[in-house]
Amino acid sequence: MRLSCSRLVLAVACMAFGHFANAADPQSYRVDIASTGDGDRDATLKSTSDLQTLRTSAPVSPFGLIARARADIDRFTTVLESYGYYQSGVTIKINGMALKDSALRDALAAVPKGSDARVDVSFTLGPLYHLRKIDVEGELPDSARNTLGLKPGDAAVASTVLAGGARLQSALQEQGYAFAQVDAPVAYEAADEPALDLSFHVVTGPRVNLGEIHIEGQKRTHESVLRKAVLLRTGEPYRPSAIERGRRDLLALGVFGQVTVQVGTAVDGTGGVPVTFKVRERPRHAVTVNAAYSSDLGGSGGVTWTDRNLFGNAEQLKIRASVIGLSGSDTTGAGYDTAAQFIKPDFLHRDQSLQLSVGALKQSLQAYDQTATTTGVIVTRKLSSIWSVSAGLTTVNEKIIQPVDDVIDPQSHEVLVPKTTYFYTLVALPLTVSYDSTDLPTPLEDPRHGFRGSLTLTPTLAIGHPDATFVIEQIQLAGYFDLTKLLGTDPGRSVLAARALAGIAKGASEFSLPPDQRFYGGGSNTIRGYRYQSVGPVFAGTLDPIGGTEIEAASIEFRQRIVGNFGAAAFVDGGEVTASSSGVPNDFRIGVGLGLRYYTPIGPIRLDVAMPTKRRSGDDSFEIYIGLGQAY
Repeated sequence: MRLSCSRLVLAVACMAFGHFANAADPQSYRVDIASTGDGDRDATLKSTSDLQTLRTSAPVSPFGLIARARADIDRFTTVLESYGYYQSGVTIKINGMALKDSALRDALAAVPKGSDARVDVSFTLGPLYHLRKIDVEGELPDSARNTLGLKPGDAAVASTVLAGGARLQSALQEQGYAFAQVDAPVAYEAADEPALDLSFHVVTGPRVNLGEIHIEGQKRTHESVLRKAVLLRTGEPYRPSAIERGRRDLLALGVFGQVTVQVGTAVDGTGGVPVTFKVRERPRHAVTVNAAYSSDLGGSGGVTWTDRNLFGNAEQLKIRASVIGLSGSDTTGAGYDTAAQFIKPDFLHRDQSLQLSVGALKQSLQAYDQTATTTGVIVTRKLSSIWSVSAGLTTVNEKIIQPVDDVIDPQSHEVLVPKTTYFYTLVALPLTVSYDSTDLPTPLEDPRHGFRGSLTLTPTLAIGHPDATFVIEQIQLAGYFDLTKLLGTDPGRSVLAARALAGIAKGASEFSLPPDQRFYGGGSNTIRGYRYQSVGPVFAGTLDPIGGTEIEAASIEFRQRIVGNFGAAAFVDGGEVTASSSGVPNDFRIGVGLGLRYYTPIGPIRLDVAMPTKRRSGDDSFEIYIGLGQAY
């Protein structure tokens, strides 16, 4: 017996028969769809059912309810067949009566107004069909034959069978058969067992190379820049993966809002397949506004102006200015953070960028007051899709007002922490190796899987009081795990995120290090629930942080999308900061909290409330953090 392909695939639409004989008196109802023992299969059945999806949005008369239930039998049968159950049965009863019962219509008409009819759906699965024999008609290179990924004994699940055909076609195209076509399989039911024989018809077509490469739609951007970004050349073997990589490379320039690919349907004059990249430039200039709040650092807000294509070569110029430290518990006054940044892509080498920056910073913190000007030159080289390295030269000229040591007032015997003004000039050579396997199309999206990590070594010469030479080593790692299979949710709705960081300053004690070069714990970047910079050594008898030479911290966070654009998070942060010469023992701190997320096209708006588990004198009972983007 021959089965049509439609018996293998889940029907996405069916012609429904609806007759509203008594439209003025719709029959309300509730529906109970029994479980088949598999969450994914149950979800598909419910999403396919008109009884379920139209229950509140499309009222029906009693006769219309019967017609809707009868139509659902076909829908349910198609779903079960797509999962390999070709001898399944579907039973639907309304108020305990079968659909074919001649008395059902009168029984529904007698249902009191305002009462719901009860619709019960149950299933008899029958045996699960398996694949018995798999044939491929047509010439097929041996290198592509195994990519079908189907073997005798596999369950005859429609999605698996169709995915096999798609894999085979993709493999042929990746080997240069640009016009390869794998038809939908034909299935034959075995007469003596619950099994199917499959037959795939394949036409490989000629093996071809790339033809002319065209780029259309650019206005300001120089075509030479785009040609350099796309690593495709006429005459090279045709490979869809290389074409897709070229599309992504054009998007990575940051100039285009959209890049699409059009592949020719026949060979061109070169004897190859022409490929056209159609680009659409983003607006050249952009202005963004940012704002954040935390109970420890107070409010901040600023504006950034960006030129995305300064000279037509995808250079970027960013100028930003922010006001910081507005009424925070760990700030002693308002400050500013301004910077100008110029980025030139493909600097001296493809996948290598140059970044020049200058900035000015003023902040008044519990630990110290700082006024600084900064400059930086950083060269970043992308080694692969997941690895990159950067090296550069940065300078900081700063004035810092800081506590220097505690003394005892001879009259009151109180502990005093006098503050002294120091001037520093810092010259640093940062070197960073970065890893990112999250594979996000844009940085604005939340990571669902993969890892991010970085290792940074920063040799620094500090000229000031005292002069010092030291090396700061920092390592950070974050992992993201989609819990779809574990919890049975849709992809990306339940994510577990974890982060660990460690740092050490070698070559100087904490009092030899400029205060802004020391490590501090507490706040949204390390341990939520504790005030900014409050975790670690403090001056005796005060809450003024000293800072340390080592830090270890970790965090774990469960992120759950709830409904619409809203989500929630629960997290635990922990860590410690230690000093090499202060004699302060290790004091590990843990903060716990809950968060609310509202997802927008430019990232989630985050509201976190965290509490310290070991509250000390001077610690707040909780901290609040509001900002754009996830904590990590």
